[in-house]
Amino acid sequence: MALTKQKKGEITQKITEVVKNATSLVFVKFHKLSVERANEMRRNLRDKGVRYLVVKKTLLKRVLDTAGIEGTVPPFDGEVALAYPSPEARTKGDGSDLIEPAKNIAAFEKKFEHAVSPLGGILESRYLSKEEVAALACVPSRHVLLGQLVMVMHAPIQQTVQALSEITRSFVSVLVQVAKSKA
Repeated sequence: MALTKQKKGEITQKITEVVKNATSLVFVKFHKLSVERANEMRRNLRDKGVRYLVVKKTLLKRVLDTAGIEGTVPPFDGEVALAYPSPEARTKGDGSDLIEPAKNIAAFEKKFEHAVSPLGGILESRYLSKEEVAALACVPSRHVLLGQLVMVMHAPIQQTVQALSEITRSFVSVLVQVAKSKA
């Protein structure tokens, strides 16, 4: 069924809002995805603060041509959807909303045996390739990164304490040996 001009205008306006307001966005290819799996994926994405919107490629390309985003638009093969942080996720302010769409789509790509896969994306007004989206999905969460930073900062202090305690231990061992030899 063909869309009316008015309906296309409404859809284009929705896509424009999404592209303009999303801090990050993943273009998702879904191929042979059953309705049951699609609903499961939508539910899980919604629970994690990610929205999922199926779009027509021609309307998406029209919006992207006028969006003023740096780089080259990734090729759109097959059916296309957008995965992007929900407005509620953006208000948390911890930065996790930037990688959530990529992480979740990568997880569903594994779970559904490549019935869902990223085609590319947008991060802070710059196009990302499929490979860059995959790399973004591998970035640990903010809490894990902060933990790793603390461990790196703590390591020199811990090594210094161990070295000093070894010096003391060696000194006491020498004193014990001297005391035994004189006795």
